[in-house]
Amino acid sequence: MTSLASTLSVKEADSLNISAADQLAQRCAQHMYEDDTASQALGIKLIQVNCGGAIAVMNVKDSMLNGHKTCHGGLIFSLADSAFAFACNSQNQAAVALSCTIDFIHPAFKDDILTATAEALHQGGRSGVYQVKITNQNQQLIAIFKGNSARIKRSVLPEESALPKEK
Repeated sequence: MTSLASTLSVKEADSLNISAADQLAQRCAQHMYEDDTASQALGIKLIQVNCGGAIAVMNVKDSMLNGHKTCHGGLIFSLADSAFAFACNSQNQAAVALSCTIDFIHPAFKDDILTATAEALHQGGRSGVYQVKITNQNQQLIAIFKGNSARIKRSVLPEESALPKEK
């Protein structure tokens, strides 16, 4: 993961006024990214993560083009889905996609640098609603993704329980 805060010590993070919730989000994202071979294989890099949000980037390569010489919609969806995953798992409560939709606005082309910016619109106890905007290097809107998440009653980080202790 390429995030400045993920490499900071707790003392350094405190001096930069990074909240405990954002520090937890960064630890969750780093843990998930290490095992996310799909995102890694697509060259998706996690740039920033905070509580309820994430920013990921992907460079469009030749192998990502469809028959129209534009980026395959499934790969744009994959970028958005990855950003969504990091955002909805940022509170150390494991979540999976319940449903997702995407609206393609403009095509992406070879050598475009796509940025997916995910944010929580709502996060309840069990379900959440997230929006991901995908833009290119010129800030042109490429797509809008909406994802609904469902928490699955376990924590993201193995050493920290997300669930209250039973008495």
